[in-house]
Amino acid sequence: MTDKTWRMGFHLMPPSGWINDPNGLCQFRGVYHAFFQYSPDWPNGGERCWGHATSTNLVSWDYHDVAIHQDTPEDANGAYSGSTFVERGAAADGGDRMRIYYTGNVKHPGDYDYINEGRGANEITVTSDDGMHFSPKQVLLRNADYPAYCSCHVRDPKLWEQRGELHMALGARDRDSHGLALIYSSTDGIDWRLRTAIRPTDDFGFMWECPDVIRLVEGVDGQRHEFLGFCPQGMPAKDDDGRGTSWAGYLPLSGTAIDATTADPALWREWDGGFDFYAPQTFVDDAGRTLLIAWVGMPDEDFMGQPEQLDWIHSLSVPRTLEVDPKDPTRIMQWPVGEVDALRQEATEAQDGQLSLPCHRADIEVEGVQGDFALTLDGALAISGSGDSVTLSLDAATGCGRGARSIACGGIESLRVLVDESIVEVFVNGGRATFTTRWFPTADKLDVRLEGSCASARAWTMAKAGTDPYEG
Repeated sequence: MTDKTWRMGFHLMPPSGWINDPNGLCQFRGVYHAFFQYSPDWPNGGERCWGHATSTNLVSWDYHDVAIHQDTPEDANGAYSGSTFVERGAAADGGDRMRIYYTGNVKHPGDYDYINEGRGANEITVTSDDGMHFSPKQVLLRNADYPAYCSCHVRDPKLWEQRGELHMALGARDRDSHGLALIYSSTDGIDWRLRTAIRPTDDFGFMWECPDVIRLVEGVDGQRHEFLGFCPQGMPAKDDDGRGTSWAGYLPLSGTAIDATTADPALWREWDGGFDFYAPQTFVDDAGRTLLIAWVGMPDEDFMGQPEQLDWIHSLSVPRTLEVDPKDPTRIMQWPVGEVDALRQEATEAQDGQLSLPCHRADIEVEGVQGDFALTLDGALAISGSGDSVTLSLDAATGCGRGARSIACGGIESLRVLVDESIVEVFVNGGRATFTTRWFPTADKLDVRLEGSCASARAWTMAKAGTDPYEG
């Protein structure tokens, strides 16, 4: 198959080169903006900058010029991850202003360990009144502004407003290599004071990156729940071969993040049980939905790639809506945004446990599962449930090193599977559990086989959601 074949139809990908963390997600003046960590010259080195895409429907994306370059002494070695806060009515025309916060990475020349010495971590802001043109950079926090117990690894500002103030979560590593989150507060978004530091009650990774504070309302009574999301590094390996030491998940908080000092790792929940899911970021759109987009990739994993001839790598996930699980308020449920449904085309009902589709763009739904069950794509990728466990497994040819992973979620009651060429996103039991993975099928058609009892199974082919700028 050609490079072009594995390009996706309704996921945000790099025009070329490397994409990783989603950054600065927001809806600004009615338009959705997705910035992202971007290395356009990959695999030949080059800068670490912020790519930029916009959408009016969350599935069809228009690509723009690089938004933030590493072009000052304060971000000389990379414009690292960050977020956006929309200042209502602050623009010169009386409309909203976009304010971006990100970490400028600097590696000083010399004989340093670049953990406790030799690295600059600068929190930087820029603004825009139109979402396309950005102000000069302003440095807000430097190493000297962080607590003395912090190493040089402080990054990834995530902004939100609460109790009449702005708040910023920063991921950090202390000098004894324990992960934590720093919470800063500000009345103007420029001058920041340390409000609290959230540490685990038991050791939980040497670094917490990509922090997020997720605030969700449960049910008609409007009870609010807060969760601290982050990606701990240096965790126990998920796989027997030692891979999977960087996790992505969240901890429910007993109160608010701005008042917290500890979080209990015993309550940890993974966002996703698959092989390719990291650095998720949430935002609230104008309709009040809390949405999540993640990087479909992983840091420092040898299976993170794809066939070697490609000159692009990774993608972002389909945007997902988040809700508190009504059966368990410590769990967040995830579901594809409703806009994805508009891409559905011809529907096919399962016959004798089989579905056949003309391409590898599909939306598959299975309802009323009873007992052990398995759904297999092309005989190569399987989602199977037995007892309390659900397992995602791939064969060697299509998995590029990905094997099998399982999570406990009460078995399978229902499935929704989004297939988009070289990515599969699985939603189990209404989104109580998810699996995300890359795969690289070789067949032209998609063959779906079902084993076990279910009330219904059907699939739709999915339209492409726009023009792909890739010219490889």
